[in-house]
Amino acid sequence: MTHILVLRRLEIPAVPHGFRGSFRDWVIELTDAPWVVGEAALAHNLGNPTQMAYARSDLFDKRRDLMEAWGIFVAG
Repeated sequence: MTHILVLRRLEIPAVPHGFRGSFRDWVIELTDAPWVVGEAALAHNLGNPTQMAYARSDLFDKRRDLMEAWGIFVAG
């Protein structure tokens, strides 16, 4: 809902559907970020319950770097 409100406030004639897919495509095609960092940035589960039990890192620093690069890319 936040995306919709921001787009309306900025009078951008777009819908938020596809933002996540666009981000994922960008991560895969234009960065060297590991798959798991892109998935974590999208708040996806990182494997099955057993894998998640052993992967305790939130990858915060790597996600932050990735999101900073995404911001630069989107801002053009």
